[in-house]
Formats: sequence, structure tokens, C-alpha cells
Amino acid sequence: MNRREILRRSAAAGLLATPAAGLLAGCATSGGGDDKGDAGAYKGTKSEQNPLGVKEDAPLEVVIFNGGFGEEYAKAHEAMYKEKYPKAEIKHSATAEISKTLQPRFVDGSPPDVVNNSGAGQIDFNGLVSQNAIADLGELLAAPSLDTPGKTVKDTLLPGTVEVGSYDGKFLVLNYTYTVYGIWHSTKLFADRGWTYAKTWDDHIALCRQIKAAGIAPWTYAGVHPRYMSWPLISTAIKLGGPSVALAIDNLEPNAWKSDAMKTAADAWYQIVKDKFILAGSPGLDHKQSQTAWCQGKAAFISCGSWLESEQKDVTPAGFNMTVAPTPSLGSGDKLPFEAIRGTAGEPFMVPAKAKNVAGGLEYFRTMLSRKGAQDFTKKVASLPVVAGATEGIDLPYGLGTVVKALDASGSNGFNWVYNNYYRKLERNLVDAACGEFFSGRISPAEFLDQCQKGADSIAQDSSVKKYKRAA
Repeated sequence: MNRREILRRSAAAGLLATPAAGLLAGCATSGGGDDKGDAGAYKGTKSEQNPLGVKEDAPLEVVIFNGGFGEEYAKAHEAMYKEKYPKAEIKHSATAEISKTLQPRFVDGSPPDVVNNSGAGQIDFNGLVSQNAIADLGELLAAPSLDTPGKTVKDTLLPGTVEVGSYDGKFLVLNYTYTVYGIWHSTKLFADRGWTYAKTWDDHIALCRQIKAAGIAPWTYAGVHPRYMSWPLISTAIKLGGPSVALAIDNLEPNAWKSDAMKTAADAWYQIVKDKFILAGSPGLDHKQSQTAWCQGKAAFISCGSWLESEQKDVTPAGFNMTVAPTPSLGSGDKLPFEAIRGTAGEPFMVPAKAKNVAGGLEYFRTMLSRKGAQDFTKKVASLPVVAGATEGIDLPYGLGTVVKALDASGSNGFNWVYNNYYRKLERNLVDAACGEFFSGRISPAEFLDQCQKGADSIAQDSSVKKYKRAA
């Protein structure tokens, strides 16, 4: 039995439990993605009609994360690919456990051609990138758009799409959905009660008191995944101190989590905790339970991304009219206006460096990023793709319509951070745990920031974790 077979069987037995350490050591030692010979076994002739050199009869394997978006949108994209390459056999599968399903295949050098590496069980991107296990998508960006004449694929993408999927200057991950993160409320509830969404923090606290007096909890949140509440807190700090606040956190700068802006924001959000504006029992709720309680009118506000409407469609009352809004401004000294909102690309897709049909994988992405592919996705899942203009001519659900309006109002003032992409453990474990303690009232703002900073420092000092530098 050779070394690769030993690794494959060990992975299948669950012995290689840590993707960054065990799984990808096998990838690197079996000829990592830097080897030009790993650009796929199937190669066609490049032409004006076939800019990526797809071999027309080469099979294509696509593995989709079976989560909130389901898999029907992917089957539609596959049908579009098949329409252009009718001789290609497409193998489709979906799973909620990407890492468990695909880990052995990355180890033995036989990964699929397209992977939707998403969900709680995704493969760690830091490990994948550090071991050159992902194909460079630069050629895709330079290729002409499939159905937008005169534009390259890159020209059709919304701002930030390339940045959030780039590591060390290489575009490696296609995040397909464009997510807006904000504070959500029911327009109907507010209209019935005569409430108006507050644009300043003082007015927000005053409104919370009014809501509480009416017998409704101002807030709820996913206590099982408390990092959801880190999003509005960090957003508040960035709007106060400017984008440099996020840049320092992304680059693991010393005391980045303890900046004056972060301290002020943490102090402000602690008012929600100490004044008991949070629905009782929220620390024990998961994301669906907290969102359902909110849809039932038990709480007025919830922090979430723009997948919320699609995820809650089965339990949202008629006429609820969920609406996203930016975090309130702390005051006139904020460097970004009230309308500034966090927007970023999400739902990551990749083409493994050792895929047999790399060219086919890139062409599949070009299909996804066509106007036709993007609009079909929007119609099926009520979510924004990263293709500009994808919602034109489409009747949008109420919530998604408010997302588009919020993006338009934010304009060039939109912001984001990427530490969660660079260092998954920092957000999903360390910051998540600190948020759990903070929003349940067990630690103070200073202790919360100290825990976050210690988590960031532990990543910065860990020589086994590859570090990335985000440019200003």
C-alpha cells in the first residue's frame, strides 16, 4: 500500500480530522496546485467562442452545499452548461457536510471540478490556500462575459467580489451571492404601532424603551451563534472610526479590537444588554428559532444577512414586510453616514487545483455569472447574486427590494471586513464565544474586547496558520 492510499483510507476513517493540518498535507505532498501539469486532464482548444479552452465532451462534476439555497438553482446552471456543451456528462450531488464528504477526495487527489464550499462543515480556506489546493480564477475574470457584450466577467461583478475571494493577490474563491448585513424589522409592526426606525443611537435606545413598554422585546438574536451580534457592533465601530477599523482587525494588528472606535461601539451595544432589551431565552436559541420568534412578533429587531427572507419564507406571516436598515449612527462625529451599510460577497465556490476538468469548472462559473444565470438564481432563491443588474426587470420580494434600496442608498460608502474569511477559527470560535458571554451579560465591554483581542493574538502568534495582508 503506497502513502497516498494510506492517507486516503485514514481520511475516510475520520483520522485526518483537521483540514488545515492533516487533509492538505496530503495535497501538498502529492504535487500541489503550483504544478502546471495540474491544470486538469481535459483540455480543449481556445477560441473566441471557447475562451477558456473547454473540452466539449469532458465530464463535469459539481458538488453543492445543501443549505438555505437548496440545489435547484445549481441544476439550472448545469442545464445551461449542458446546453452549450451537449456532449458533456454532468454529475451533480449535494451535501450538508462538505468537509466530511470531500476530505478523502482532496487527500487522494481526486476532488470534484466545482465545489460549493459552504456551511458549518466547510473545508477551512486557510488550509486550502496555504497548500495550493485551489485553482487560480484569474483567467475567468479576464474572459468575456457569456451574454453581456463588450464586457469581461470581472466588469460585470459588484464591488468587493474579487477582494473578498482573493488571497495574496490571487482570486481563488468565487463568492456567488451578494449579502447585505443590517438590522431587520417588520414594516407592518412599526406602522401598526406608530414607530419609526431610529437613525441615531440615542433615538434607538429611546425606541427600545418604547417597544419594551408595549410588551414586546426590542431584540432577539441567535444565542447558539452569537457572532451574529458581532456584525452590527463592528459595523457601528467602522461607521464611527472609518474603514481603517476593519483593516486593522483583518491584518491582526496589535490592539485592533481595542481601538477607541471599538470601545465606544461595545459600550453602546452593552446598553441593549444591561437595560434588558433582549428577549428572554435568546442565549439558548439557534438562528432559525430566534428568527421565527422575531417573525412571530415577539421581538422588534434582529441582526442578520439578506438571506433572512428566503430562510424564513415558510413561517413569515403575510404582510409582515421585513425590512433591512443600517446600524444607527453614534453621532455627528461618525466618519461614515447613517446610510453606509455592510455588503459583501458570500456563498463560496471553488475549482480544486487537482480537478480533472479545471477549464470546465471555470466555464461553469462563467455560466453562473452570466446575466441569464444570475437572474435565474434570483428568481429561484430570492437572493442577490454578485452580477450587477441581475435584478433588473424582476419582481422582487419585499425584503429583497429593501436590500436593493439600502445598497443604492449606501453607494460608495459601503464597507466590509474579511478576517472571517482569512481566519475562520477567529470568528467561528473565538469571537463567537466572546459574543456569547457579552450579550448574555456575563462579561463587560472591556472584557469582551479583551477576549476578542486575545483570540486575534493567538492566531497572529500561531506559526502554523498562514497570514494574509489586506491592502487599504
